[in-house]
Amino acid sequence: MRVDKFLKVSRLIKRREVAKELCDAGYVKVNGKEAKPSCEINEGDEITLRLGRRTLTIRALSLLPYAGKDKAASMYEVIQDERENRGTVDA
Repeated sequence: MRVDKFLKVSRLIKRREVAKELCDAGYVKVNGKEAKPSCEINEGDEITLRLGRRTLTIRALSLLPYAGKDKAASMYEVIQDERENRGTVDA
């Protein structure tokens, strides 16, 4: 399955076009390598998304062509969820 379609079907990204743009900008990695939207993924692959100040690393568990709300979250497991903190200014 293409990585852009996986991100949309799993509901990590709302629209496939947005997933494509993230891939084109270099914000998506599959198994540590930058991924193009057409990059094929398999079960067990690690996908890293950089969304603003958040970096999300997941493992693909199943590749369903269509998934409802109830099945979308079971398509992946979260390995790491990091949020970059803003630097605070001490007065």
